[in-house]
Amino acid sequence: TAYGPHVIMLSPLGGDFFLRANIWPSRDEHLFRASGGSAFVYELPHDHNFHFLTYGYFGPGYVSDYWEYDYEAVAGAVGETAGLRFVERGQLTPGKLMHYRAQLDVHSQLPPERMSVSLNVMHSGGAQGWTDQYRFDTQNDRISAVLSAGASEVFLRIAVGLGGEEARDLAERFARTHPSDRMRLTALEAQAGILDDQERDALWARAEASGNRLIAAEAKRQRAELAAVA
Repeated sequence: TAYGPHVIMLSPLGGDFFLRANIWPSRDEHLFRASGGSAFVYELPHDHNFHFLTYGYFGPGYVSDYWEYDYEAVAGAVGETAGLRFVERGQLTPGKLMHYRAQLDVHSQLPPERMSVSLNVMHSGGAQGWTDQYRFDTQNDRISAVLSAGASEVFLRIAVGLGGEEARDLAERFARTHPSDRMRLTALEAQAGILDDQERDALWARAEASGNRLIAAEAKRQRAELAAVA
């Protein structure tokens, strides 16, 4: 699966729901010291593009800071103001059941006092592949990264990078007409990856005037980065 080694799949994939277990080591354990907190998604504020239930199964449970935000109010550009609203700090104690709402709840998990285990009932649907999941800079109330790159995005980048004419034509058409803003941006990034700096700046200049909030914001950021290294 796409999850790390601390996640154990408890049911097969392919349906509308699946079950998994998450192992949460404390700071004192060798597993944490050897791999670091980022391997277990600790202190990484993020949302989800799917609903899920989580249940405190074993141990004292991890602590989380919780925020809410309005997914529809943001374009999804890196550096954009997120509009986070702090809710509370809470602990997933044994027997506690929580519902994480897609594109609304943001959480940052902290290591438990002792190793803990949670069980998750995860919703899975085709639509979530076309919605974004973000990492947040909560101190500055910003979107800091997009976490949900799909397989189609990866394939497009590889195809264009290999240099085929049909792939470049597909990327150009996707950049103009694809119904997903994120895929349009991916198509532009794929094209930019095979251009020199001058051609890349011209590509992003056209994109900046596209009238699309996400693409215009990302194009402006790309041009600023190009200007900074020129």
